[in-house]
Amino acid sequence: MSKKKRHQAQPAANASALPVNLRRSAVSLAVAAAMSGAMVAPQGALAQEAEGDDNEVIEEIISYGKFRRSLVDAIDTKRTSSTIVEAISAEDIGKLPDSSIAESLSRLPGLAGERRNGRTSGISVRGFKEDYTAVTMNGRELLGIGDNRGVEYDLYPSEIIGGVVVYKTPDATMTHQGIGGIVDLRTLRPLDAAPHLVVNANYEQNDLDSANPEFDDNGHRLALSYSDVFADDTVGLALAFATTESPSQETQFRGWNYNTTGTIDQFGAQVNEGPGVTLTGDERVLEGHDSFVRSASLERDTFSGVLQFAPNDDVTVTLDALYIDFVEDKAFRGVEEAHAWGPPSMTVLAVENNFVTQGAFDGFHSVVRNDLEEKVADLTTFGLNVEWNINEDWRLTFDAATSESEKRVTNIESYSGTGRSGVPGRPLTYRTWTMAPGGAVYSAHPTDSSPDLTDPSLITLSGPQPWGGGMAPLADQICPSEAACTDSQGNVLSYNNAQDGFVNEPIFDEELTTAKVTLDRPLDFGIVTGVQFGVYYSDRSKTKVNNGFYLTAPSFPNAEPIPDEYLMGVTDLGFLGIDGMLAYDSISLYQSGYYTAWDASELQTDRLGDTYTIDEELLTGFAKVEFDTQWGDVPVNGNFGLQIVSVDQQGSGFNAYNGPDLFVIGDPITDGDDYTDVLPSVNVNFEVAPDHMVRVAASKTVSRPRMDDMKPNNRINFNFNYGNVISGDPESGPWSANAGNARLKPLEANQLDLAYEWYFAEDGFVSAAWFYKDLTNWHRDAQFIADFSDAYIPGYHQAEDPDNPGTFVTPATFEGIVFAKDDGLEGFVRGYELQGNIPLGMFAAPLEGLGVIASAAFYDGELDGGSRVPGLSDETFQSTVYYERGGFQARVSWTKRSKFQTEFPGLSLALETTVDQGAELIDAQIGYDFGLGGFDKLDGLYVSLQAQNLTDEDTLQTNSDSREILKYQTFGANYLLNVNYKFR
Repeated sequence: MSKKKRHQAQPAANASALPVNLRRSAVSLAVAAAMSGAMVAPQGALAQEAEGDDNEVIEEIISYGKFRRSLVDAIDTKRTSSTIVEAISAEDIGKLPDSSIAESLSRLPGLAGERRNGRTSGISVRGFKEDYTAVTMNGRELLGIGDNRGVEYDLYPSEIIGGVVVYKTPDATMTHQGIGGIVDLRTLRPLDAAPHLVVNANYEQNDLDSANPEFDDNGHRLALSYSDVFADDTVGLALAFATTESPSQETQFRGWNYNTTGTIDQFGAQVNEGPGVTLTGDERVLEGHDSFVRSASLERDTFSGVLQFAPNDDVTVTLDALYIDFVEDKAFRGVEEAHAWGPPSMTVLAVENNFVTQGAFDGFHSVVRNDLEEKVADLTTFGLNVEWNINEDWRLTFDAATSESEKRVTNIESYSGTGRSGVPGRPLTYRTWTMAPGGAVYSAHPTDSSPDLTDPSLITLSGPQPWGGGMAPLADQICPSEAACTDSQGNVLSYNNAQDGFVNEPIFDEELTTAKVTLDRPLDFGIVTGVQFGVYYSDRSKTKVNNGFYLTAPSFPNAEPIPDEYLMGVTDLGFLGIDGMLAYDSISLYQSGYYTAWDASELQTDRLGDTYTIDEELLTGFAKVEFDTQWGDVPVNGNFGLQIVSVDQQGSGFNAYNGPDLFVIGDPITDGDDYTDVLPSVNVNFEVAPDHMVRVAASKTVSRPRMDDMKPNNRINFNFNYGNVISGDPESGPWSANAGNARLKPLEANQLDLAYEWYFAEDGFVSAAWFYKDLTNWHRDAQFIADFSDAYIPGYHQAEDPDNPGTFVTPATFEGIVFAKDDGLEGFVRGYELQGNIPLGMFAAPLEGLGVIASAAFYDGELDGGSRVPGLSDETFQSTVYYERGGFQARVSWTKRSKFQTEFPGLSLALETTVDQGAELIDAQIGYDFGLGGFDKLDGLYVSLQAQNLTDEDTLQTNSDSREILKYQTFGANYLLNVNYKFR
């Protein structure tokens, strides 16, 4: 029988890419022969005939390109794992298959990406958002800079990641868990890698021109990676630096709400019937919009270092450090306009199926919005890991780490227009509008003209709408006399006309300290082959200070032109059918001290009511037993184990309520709980035939509660209505509150998994999986009775008896309803996952190097009462067609995700629930490896061009009626030119 050998054109630089000696089973060979007739070597391979026994093992040394090499390594990780996993492998440092970790993850079966501001940042695993998925780095719990626990993946540059493993089923040693799964990011270890010096450079270009004058539509990335060993291979050092400046552009229509024409006619504008239109009052119509063009620039600098010391074969000490400096600037420029309030009347011009599709404004004051945002964050992590082989049997591993992240978001709303609210005679805007698939599109009114919103002599720094009602407690400070609030034209204004902007400026600080001690040893005790046990400690603290400020221009009560030094030019709003608007630098105005800033925490209970600290300590004992046996002719292996988790959690914050002068009173409050969880797990793998694996797993998994749900804060309300005050029933009395719950237990699920995997080639496999997650505890909206006597202010919390004027009565009860989160909701998620990696060269020799990767996931699930599981899409699909030959490499990837529930920052940056309609994305990449192409003098050079979002896929969020568009975004395609050079 002949023996064919395939030789690499150039040895790879890391251990995983060294020539492979692959022993194929008879079954695999038979299948391959049936499909292709014979295994054909790649171009340039040497075929040698040798005589020998017919049963001689075939040995192959296979040459792979970079993308295909990464597939082989990822498949090997999946195949050899004792749990159900998916994997991504970088062929070399800085060479993940995609330009970001999130994009690579979104291509894995059972995972789905969520675009935010045009980038894939969030990841759902098996239908659960990142808040319910654990993220680790080298097995160590990881911090992010999000509002909750979820990690924002675009914080971590792909250049420092060597691979990712997603654990869909856990084992007992995985002490940081999530109901969705565990995503483990893996970085380089110098003693395990070949020495190298790599330079990676990218140029990035956005297809959508920047509509904001101070932002570019191009950016860059530069990364340096160095690794080497010293002192007779006992010391290893790896250093990496990556800097990124990445642009993004967006057009966004954002609808406020939809209501009936009859309701609007009662509380807002008069609703008129246009020609041929008859209204019943039940027609749904858009109330208004604030739409804009957004430009952003993400700047990120990352430093990482790893120092390893292995003085002998028994001891390895690893020190690592990571520092990330993250700045993202955004400009949201557009107009805010009312359909349902403000204009004297609205005329309905067309109705289809009880939905208003066309209408006209009969004059209103448009608000010109120059909203800017600056997000500044940094993350620092230090870790120590010691592995000690105590003797031939026992090994001890000690791991300790400390991490800290800080984030400040400055988000300014700056209002301007054709004059200050309350001043008569200001120029009015007239428009018609038509509902389109992307929201409302505007055009000129047939009978009236509109002011030029780009004219700096017409647009002034003053709020065109009377939005200052929240500043009522400041009335005496804003208007100490009538003269102080009389403008130059003799108009008498009030505090209600004094709001010219608002700043949300939340600050987040988070600290995490962890330590883990593990003992393990092999065993030969019946079917038991090994045991591992240990203890894990985690101390986590997160603080949010929810700052906010009302802004008043210094010229109040007069209107003031925008200072010349802050004018930026004109912003194009053509996507709305509206001519441009004046652009100015509002954040620099604010930071210069130009505005008078009024502390919103003194005026709004939602500031102190959302300022909190969450502290939690976890102590986990764990044990895992590994086994290996044979059931008849079927090899069986796996593990079973147990975690016992002791939790001590505490939240501190404020009970916030208004006092007699309307200013906010904040009383400190602390609450918490302690409890113990028991988490069993079992993973069993059956090799039912050579290269055919059946996996069965069962476990109880948990996700820690959301941080914002755990705050103990109460926002206390008092209803001064006489009927409520005299009621002794807490449900109809004057007291109520909105609160968090510092006693929340983890979200819990009992899960069962079944998977079948067939590995028919080193770079080919197919699999099918089924899972069921019984959600035994989810957090629900609940209400309970509480005592508010501590918030009672005599002489203030009372009501006048309407039958006895001048007589005031005190509350009949000091108890009332608190609306909060609570444990006890149940539900389920179940699904099927299909995937395959098919190297088409197995079918025909001319197809060598061509392959297809495809997967599909079908999910079903809900919470009791019919509510959605956040992040759950009914269907997700991914496919990639790739081709590699010599040094040439190309691929096209397609992903599709059905609608799902998510969140977006709404009023005051508070997270609001919405439904994302899903997306269908097409990306492509073409590259050339000069070393594999035979260019010896250019060995080490790799050049690629990547295109993201080729079809300019939109993002759509709606109400349950898909015609009621809440948000419609387009981002344009993005192109990246990459040059990677590895010094040999």
